[in-house]
Amino acid sequence: MKTKKLTLEQEEVLLRKGTERPFTGKWLNNKENGMYTCANCGAELFSSKAKFESKAPGLAGWPSFSEAATNKALTLKEDNSEGMQRIEVTCTNCGGHLGHLFNNVPDHPSGVHYCINSVCLNFKKK
Repeated sequence: MKTKKLTLEQEEVLLRKGTERPFTGKWLNNKENGMYTCANCGAELFSSKAKFESKAPGLAGWPSFSEAATNKALTLKEDNSEGMQRIEVTCTNCGGHLGHLFNNVPDHPSGVHYCINSVCLNFKKK
């Protein structure tokens, strides 16, 4: 279900499972309080309270979150593309590709790291 007009870059990532270049995303260094929503459908995905600055090799460069806004906000799927074993993260509401989930990441106490493309997100300031 698509409800918003998307840019070409948003279409590439959200609809065709692309990835934005690291360290280029609009929300990477955002420190404001609020809610990150799906750029495609507007569903609430991540609270700013769950955002952290990752230093993990290969995972820094995209917004990082330790948990979803709600239990039903995200859908997780096995992803064995590009010769890697990963967990794809999609928006439960519209199915848009957001990024990947990595477990056992040492740079966050929870060990959980949602590595999300900025282009897939909008931000509602509190």
